[in-house]
Amino acid sequence: MEVPESLQTVLQSLPARPGVYLMRDAEGRVIYVGKAVNLASRVRSYFTPSAQENPKTRRLVAEVASLEFIVTDSELEALILEANLIKAHRPRFNVRLRDDKRYPYIKVTWAEPYPRVLITRRIERDGSRYFGPYTSSAAVRETLDLLRRTFPYLTCSREITGKDSRACLYYDMKLCLAPCIGAVSQEEYRAMIAGLVRFLEGRSEEVLADLERRMREAAEQLDFEQAARLRDQLQAARHIVERQKIVAATGSDQDVIAFARDNGNACVQVFFIRDGKLLGREYFLLEGAEAEDDREVIAAFLKQFYEEAAYVPPEVLLPEEVDEALVIEEWLRSRRGAKVVLRVPRRGRGRELLRMAAENAAEMLATLRATWEADAHRQEQALEEIRQALGLPARPARMECYDVSTTQGAEPTASMVVFEQGVPRKSEYRRFALRTREKPDDYAGMREVLTRRLERWRTATSGELTGVRGVKTWALLPDLLVVDGGKGQLGVALEVLDSFGLRDRVAVAALAKEAEALFLPGREEPVRLPEGSPGLRLLQQMRDEAHRFAVAYHRLRRERAGLATELENIPGVGPARRRILLKTFGSLERIRAATVEELAAVPGIPRAVAEAIKEHLG
Repeated sequence: MEVPESLQTVLQSLPARPGVYLMRDAEGRVIYVGKAVNLASRVRSYFTPSAQENPKTRRLVAEVASLEFIVTDSELEALILEANLIKAHRPRFNVRLRDDKRYPYIKVTWAEPYPRVLITRRIERDGSRYFGPYTSSAAVRETLDLLRRTFPYLTCSREITGKDSRACLYYDMKLCLAPCIGAVSQEEYRAMIAGLVRFLEGRSEEVLADLERRMREAAEQLDFEQAARLRDQLQAARHIVERQKIVAATGSDQDVIAFARDNGNACVQVFFIRDGKLLGREYFLLEGAEAEDDREVIAAFLKQFYEEAAYVPPEVLLPEEVDEALVIEEWLRSRRGAKVVLRVPRRGRGRELLRMAAENAAEMLATLRATWEADAHRQEQALEEIRQALGLPARPARMECYDVSTTQGAEPTASMVVFEQGVPRKSEYRRFALRTREKPDDYAGMREVLTRRLERWRTATSGELTGVRGVKTWALLPDLLVVDGGKGQLGVALEVLDSFGLRDRVAVAALAKEAEALFLPGREEPVRLPEGSPGLRLLQQMRDEAHRFAVAYHRLRRERAGLATELENIPGVGPARRRILLKTFGSLERIRAATVEELAAVPGIPRAVAEAIKEHLG
């Protein structure tokens, strides 16, 4: 095939060394990230006639406008860099975990004197223990609800002195041991949390034996109240253990990974086996897997899943071999700190577990597909209802909704959210720091944000924004523009559309919160969709999403402004150090809570300045 002249120079300069390559489209977006043992031979292979027989490769190469490469010292370094770049850019031609979000984990704050048990979506190096990931917060809460009856842990953040006069309601409900009032000692409380940790690790037999031993000791010492409490915990723990399925006689730790595919969708099922017992299972959806072979899909999942996983077991069972097995094992070993084996069982219990996981993946994919189809039908209903209510010639494929946040007057902001075919397109959300700041003025703010958005449309369609990230978002006009408010906001929107000559090209409506009514151009009375109807729910979802997005940005800007004001008066803290402190800690409260050592660990903050910050902020 003929290689574009813009790429020929790069292809000729590729070294025969390990590294990572990034392919970008005409707008500068990263559309594919790959790694190679030999960059020269791997990247050039995409442009050979034989490679064009693969439909996905053919589509990818057709869109490549520029190439970059990063040389590494080893294939392992290339693998790690590749995983980080895929996570950062989410290229659409790569196989990637669906949804740009962090999965929830159970966090035990082990470094605290009285550890708490929390749900978190971020793993930090703070001495805590993490368990997961889970695919939904509901699954985490269900797990914790069961465990809390056996291990009544703390959830509050109060300082524990043992001298509080009264415990909270959780103590009366037997869901907290109440160390705050001295009902248990620190040693007793930490022993209970240690049992919880062992239980989450799968060592339930140890926990049961320990609870029974402590119950008998309490009874022998005539501490019948403590013995009764331990008896109740033991019974609850046995109930949980009965639900756990013993699947391996060796008592080993394993992850079993299998997947199912259908119409371009891929669902991976992971069985978590700890100490020979199936503790849980989770499913994960993949995007970009439609034209990849099974080995590529498995390898891509392994790299992305274990990049975030809180625990790497010594053995991972796979349905078939992967080409990068040795380097992935080396990488997993570096994460675990001990040997990790990728194994493909051909018979026996391991093969049976893989079959079960694959069946679960297929069933989950079928269930999700039915849900997606039902959702698509509801979205079609909602869009048709909106079309009829507004008198549109066709269903609005693209809708944009705008909201302005001017709470407390300072740092006003606005938001633009985008829905396509009734589904949020979060990658196209935009937020605005408003320049209109004399006084809180919702009308002036709405006029500014709509004007700025349409100015971007005009420059994008004229070609002035070529190469700017997100130019496609600005170049598209909505079929329906929705503003949060009533007749006043509708009038502002019409005024701005008129100024750009778009009155006849873009439909517009204002959705008032109080009456949940739609104000439309040329109609004296508002239109009211039936309460609970699909169309009204979709419009409310857009309006609420725009409000949430604007308020979140407004809160962030006010926090940053308050932080800058507080830090301005500290000797040695100038604009550059204020920025690095904000980037590191995120809020004034977190800076105030940081120790001198943590402050001094920030690049560019000497210890003397850290001490001044701590003294000033208390």
